[in-house]
Amino acid sequence: MIRLIDVTKTYRMQGGGRRWVLNGVTVTLPRRNIGILGRNGAGKSTLLRMISGIVDPDRGRIHRDVRVSWPIGFRGSFQKQLTGLENVRFVARLYGMDEREVIRKVADFAELGPFLLQPVRTYSSGMNARLAFGLSMAIPFDTYLVDELMSVGDANFKQKSRDSFEALLKDSRIIMASHSMGALRSYCDSALLIDNGRVIFFDDLADGIEAYFDINGIPKDKQGRRHRRNAAEWSFDSDD
Repeated sequence: MIRLIDVTKTYRMQGGGRRWVLNGVTVTLPRRNIGILGRNGAGKSTLLRMISGIVDPDRGRIHRDVRVSWPIGFRGSFQKQLTGLENVRFVARLYGMDEREVIRKVADFAELGPFLLQPVRTYSSGMNARLAFGLSMAIPFDTYLVDELMSVGDANFKQKSRDSFEALLKDSRIIMASHSMGALRSYCDSALLIDNGRVIFFDDLADGIEAYFDINGIPKDKQGRRHRRNAAEWSFDSDD
């Protein structure tokens, strides 16, 4: 279980003033597969990073009694002067894992070959993403945080990534922010809606999606269905 207790987070805006991401939020996230919904800029990515511990709230605290990952594919913590291998070894030690086993898994998954021995600063964006995703798959967590599923490499690599990710769900849970409603429906069964610094948890994902459409003013037809064209325009965006 993950619990946010009176959590507030703001960011300074250019030209003065501050933007509220969360405003005194208290909410308990059960061990479920949760989709995060919200307008572009609502704070979905920021919330994931706070849950992971990468970003601290301005006020309040976040309690975790499960082992929580960093956002899958997150590359911001790599030391660019170190090699990919050295970065993997450091993270394995940090999490108390067998570094040789973690290195083996990352090497097999990321398919970087000799580039694993090169400094990360020399990597392309795709190589960096492969390293980050491979490392995410190599260390077990109770809850995985997902800020968009990775889509890097050829068809075989993408399929391998999907298969590895789905294998995690047999024993673990996810909290996912995605621009793809299809992805959320495929992987999540409940929802957390962020709106103007507030959050609402929905036990059923469909209810959360309906509330998301409501706050964005997407109308229903006489049969109670959302207009497909308008609904498609309000895709979920991972950027804050």
